[in-house]
Amino acid sequence: MHTLSRINKPQLRTSVLASALVFFAAGCSHSSTSIDNHIAESEDKLHDTAQHNTSALTGKPVIYQVFTRLYGNTNTTNKPWGTIDENGVGKFSDFTDVALQDIKSLGTTHVWYTGVPHHALINDYTDYGISNDDPDVVKGRAGSPYAVKDYYNVNPDLADDPANRLNEFESLILRTHNNGMKVVIDIVPNHVARRYESIDQSSSLPSHRNFGQNDDTNVEYAKNNNFYYIVDQAFQVPDSHQGKQPLGGERHPLSDKLFEESPAKWTGNGSRLAKPDANDWYETVKVNYGVKPDGSYDFPTLPEGFNKKPPAEHYLFWQSQLPTAIPDSWIKFKDITEFWLAKGVDGFRYDMAEMVPVEFWSYLNSNIKHINPDAFLLAEVYNPSLYRDYIHLGKMDYLYDKVDLYDTLKDIIHGKTATSQIAVDQAKVADIEEHMLHFLENHDEQRINTTDFAGSPEAALPAMVVSTTISRSPTLLYFGQDVGEKGAENAGFGQATRTSIFDYVGVPAHQRWMNNGKFDGGQSTEAEKSLRAYYQTLLNLSHTASALSGEYFELDTHNRDASVATKNGYSDKLFAFSRYDENQFIVVISNFSQQEATDLTLSLPKALLKAVSLTDGVYKMTDLLTTEEQTEMTVNQDVGTISITLKPLQSSVLMIEL
Repeated sequence: MHTLSRINKPQLRTSVLASALVFFAAGCSHSSTSIDNHIAESEDKLHDTAQHNTSALTGKPVIYQVFTRLYGNTNTTNKPWGTIDENGVGKFSDFTDVALQDIKSLGTTHVWYTGVPHHALINDYTDYGISNDDPDVVKGRAGSPYAVKDYYNVNPDLADDPANRLNEFESLILRTHNNGMKVVIDIVPNHVARRYESIDQSSSLPSHRNFGQNDDTNVEYAKNNNFYYIVDQAFQVPDSHQGKQPLGGERHPLSDKLFEESPAKWTGNGSRLAKPDANDWYETVKVNYGVKPDGSYDFPTLPEGFNKKPPAEHYLFWQSQLPTAIPDSWIKFKDITEFWLAKGVDGFRYDMAEMVPVEFWSYLNSNIKHINPDAFLLAEVYNPSLYRDYIHLGKMDYLYDKVDLYDTLKDIIHGKTATSQIAVDQAKVADIEEHMLHFLENHDEQRINTTDFAGSPEAALPAMVVSTTISRSPTLLYFGQDVGEKGAENAGFGQATRTSIFDYVGVPAHQRWMNNGKFDGGQSTEAEKSLRAYYQTLLNLSHTASALSGEYFELDTHNRDASVATKNGYSDKLFAFSRYDENQFIVVISNFSQQEATDLTLSLPKALLKAVSLTDGVYKMTDLLTTEEQTEMTVNQDVGTISITLKPLQSSVLMIEL
């Protein structure tokens, strides 16, 4: 049972009331008369989530990215470069039913457990047959989760019993499923750790699973080599950058500026130097997919028109190829994904997918979809000119919408661009909008609650509302974002503004909400609790507001043009659009100004009203962020108007049932 059930109703109501007062006083409120409604709604939702809800949520997916090693860590020491004993570490077992129900209360459909596959790290697990990693080629002490050392096992740091670590993760998969959510893990096909070794001797595992085990190291390139080689040159450890020494300069028997690798391999980001730069991905090596050093391909290409073919036809195409036509690295990653699918994993997030040829993705993803048609496939692709190839040819379900929408929202917050750019960005991806995953935080990006991003959690709420509601695409939430985590710690290798992925560290705002495993916000500030209640309400609209899975109609241009003639109060700090389906009509409007309230009369054009069959009359509109009927829409002679007041940083999601 959820810990909140232990709080009596008067105590809970007092807590929510105090949270609401702080939040509304911060200037992110709706009208003062809405406070009681907001409190009551939050109270009901909190009590609803106290029951163990095993059913899956429907509607738009919501992805909760959790950095697995950090999530359950209750240690608050945060010593720079601290050891696992000094700074602590989270475990698979920290994801109890209470924790998972708390995650689900945010509207979560998929949990992306970041950092699960066994990656290089500085800890001694030789008693379990695991070799020690060299600090000269490991970033931080806890290591990068994107320098995978063994895809057929999991990070031993995360297990209560390292000898039983794979079984412990399988139990977490089952618990996640039993709590009505699906499991996503990382796959990093572009590169692996400098010392990759799969040690499990189980006869059920592929005998050829170790990368490089059959490579011809006398040549730079061969089709079935897993790596590229710098022939006749040994690897050299990069010079330290900005005085940053391995382990912060601490003595370690393997930290000697030497690492045995001869011949040297290309580095993960493509560097062909035997001595890569400290800014290169020197802890990793580039995987060869049959792309020759001159960039030409050594594998079959897809026939013309396959961008319109379903995954099943891609699968048949690759099945028809001779086994010798497929590069060995392709087969290795097919085997890896099949291994995890058999364990119950429901999908994968692919790191730096655009650095791997799209034909490989067709081969891999069509095989995954053949095994599990509902598998969730998310890719990191930052080149907009490649989006459609990776979706239609590579058979990705979703790509990051980073270069356009994320960057634009951040620029609006910084005052570098007007809100009109949102409409431009959305138009660019109109044909693929449902495939473009939206986010404001993830492990690569700066925390919202930093001066480099928004300066406060509340300053990004209009952006979060737009990001969540503007399209049919999934929304990603990074753990701690919902309670305003700052990521301000000097963790060691990782830098402040981003929660370090390289170090053992605690996450203070999240720890306060976690409250030693109760997940009741017992140590949180009132502002943190109010922020989280807002996120819960907003993200759950992905499941309760059917219009968000429907059509999009941009209202910004129409109202921007009308403001010149009518002085309707619309400005470049506002952004408005409509979402609708056969059951609901929604108007979303956000005020990005941190200082100025606005009174405006929003205009709805004839084309939109015709699309939703709204005729002349007066319609009451419910704000789904407060459930208060706070305004009306008037339709007169096929033109709709909504008069509304928005406080600084306020958003409204106004709904009419059709």
